Amino acid sequence: MDIIEIIEHKRDKKKLSKEEIEYFIKGYVNNEIKDYQASSLLMAIYLNGMEKDEIANLTEAMRVSGEVWDLSCIEGIKVDKHSTGGVGDKVSLILGPMIASLGAKLAKMSGRGLGHTGGTIDKLESIPGFRVNLTKEEFINQVNNVGMAIIGQDKNIDPADKKIYALRDVTGTVSSIPLIASSIMSKKLASGADAILLDVKYGNGAFMKTIDEAKKLATTMVEIGKSLNKDVKAEVTDMNQPLGCAIGNNLEIKEVIDTLKGNGPKDITEICISSGAILLNQAKIFSSINEAREAIKESVKEGKAFKKFVEFVKSQGGDVSYILDPSKFPVAKNIIKVYSLNEGYVHSINALEIGKSSMHLGGGRETLDDVIDMSAGIVLNKKVGDKVYKNELLATLYTNKSEYETIKENVLSSFVIKKERVKEENSLTHEIIE
Repeated sequence: MDIIEIIEHKRDKKKLSKEEIEYFIKGYVNNEIKDYQASSLLMAIYLNGMEKDEIANLTEAMRVSGEVWDLSCIEGIKVDKHSTGGVGDKVSLILGPMIASLGAKLAKMSGRGLGHTGGTIDKLESIPGFRVNLTKEEFINQVNNVGMAIIGQDKNIDPADKKIYALRDVTGTVSSIPLIASSIMSKKLASGADAILLDVKYGNGAFMKTIDEAKKLATTMVEIGKSLNKDVKAEVTDMNQPLGCAIGNNLEIKEVIDTLKGNGPKDITEICISSGAILLNQAKIFSSINEAREAIKESVKEGKAFKKFVEFVKSQGGDVSYILDPSKFPVAKNIIKVYSLNEGYVHSINALEIGKSSMHLGGGRETLDDVIDMSAGIVLNKKVGDKVYKNELLATLYTNKSEYETIKENVLSSFVIKKERVKEENSLTHEIIE
């Protein structure tokens, strides 16, 4: 068996065998297969696709390319949640304490933000002292004792994905369903959880732009889970406007605190309750989704969810005084108000442009080496469906940069305001795939 033959097979639209896929992954991880050969195979996969069992075999070969965490010493069913990324997406930080306060065990590895989407790990690092790098033993102990832990991706897990992901980024093969699905699922499955909930987003602020694309990706990942005997479910959710009102790291932590106290924006509150209820059902803590939803609402009302968030932050070394008094978080020196030029109703907010604007204010990174300003970002004062008057506040920008006029104009142009009312969606969740 040799790599040239494997490339030719996929070039000629033939199905790759399990052995061929394993040969490629092992050879590439061990540097026996060159980047230019891997690039050629990735392009062939991009152009010709893969069948279900090919994708499952690719995922499994990537999963076992490095260390696979065994979390069997954690009591109960271990759950994990993954979002394909969006603007203002702080869901894991809210639903984690919600479900942990009701007995679930959330064992989660997360990534950093790049481009217009923020990273869960960056948001947590905006809390002074918070440790995102725990040892495996610390991680297991915390999930057992606290009910949740969220850490950065362990460097020994799924080295195949790290190499392939970097190559896809520079070879025009990013937007391939088989390659996206295997990338996400190989990492999730190597992290040791028993049940996984995927939040696959669609819209102008998401990686998948249409519902059909999102459904295809979600279905592919659920099928991978089934083929490898894992409980995997997926939600297809709307990202045609930012999620919640805060975009930017410590600004989002403040919104997490508000939401866990029962004072969060309607959309972020609803999706956290919805996703949390599914996870509680997967953890077999509640057999009924409606029962789980009501239990989450009660946990928030009684202060248990917020208390669990404080316990989680403290366990990972974070200074809880910032959580108990969010006014302690540093505030950017420049606070810029964006006002409406006319009267009407907000018909849409360009989430992609808002995410990019937050990044340009200092709240995100364009390259992995960029340093994030944890106080920078945007807070929206209006959402889709809201009535707006002329000269009314639409958004507030926070930055320590002195050049921001162009960004201010971009944020203003992100709001589409029309005279007629717009129908608000009752739920961000378009479909649940299981």
